[in-house]
Amino acid sequence: PRHRFVPAEYQERAYADGPLPIGEGQTISQPYMVAMMTEALQLKGGETVLEIGTGSGYQSAVLAEIAGQIYSMERHAELACRAKEVLSELDYKNIHIVVGDGTIGMADKGPFDAIIVTAGAPHIPGCLKKQLKEGGRLLVPVGGQFMQSLKRITRRGDLFEEESLLGCVFVPLIGEDGWTP
Repeated sequence: PRHRFVPAEYQERAYADGPLPIGEGQTISQPYMVAMMTEALQLKGGETVLEIGTGSGYQSAVLAEIAGQIYSMERHAELACRAKEVLSELDYKNIHIVVGDGTIGMADKGPFDAIIVTAGAPHIPGCLKKQLKEGGRLLVPVGGQFMQSLKRITRRGDLFEEESLLGCVFVPLIGEDGWTP
C-alpha cells in the first residue's frame, strides 16, 4: 500500500509512476524504479539484504515480501522514525532500521546476499562491496549529483563484476564514502 508511505498532501498521487517528496529533501522512488531495482537484485527468497536509504520505508516493505531479513540504514532520524511507525503498523517483523551513515554499511550484520542503495553515489562505496557474500549483488546508482548510471556489482571471490543497467536520477548519497553535505 504505497499510499501509507507518502505524506497526506500527496495521497492522491501515491500510485502515479513518479517520485514524491517525503521530507528532509528526500523522495520516495517512482514505483517503476522500486520494481526494477527489486527485480535486479535477483532475490530468490529468504536472503539477508542491506538497504541504504530507508526513506519512507516503502522499498524496505517490498524487499521484505521476498527476502528473509532487511537491515535498512537512514541518515535522517525523523524519516527513520516515520518509516518504523508505518512498517510496525503494517506488521513487518523482518525489517530492522538503523540511523547512521549508509556509505559504510553494517559490517556487524553482514555479509549480505544483496545490498541496495537508493541514493546516487559519486563512486561505488568500497565498504559496501566488502560486505557482500560470495555471489552477492550490490545495486547502486553511480555518477554525478544530477544523473547516474544504475550499476549491479556481483562478487566473485576477490573480483567484482560490474554491469550498467540504466540511466537514473537519485538524491545524493551523503556520508563518509559518498558526497559531502
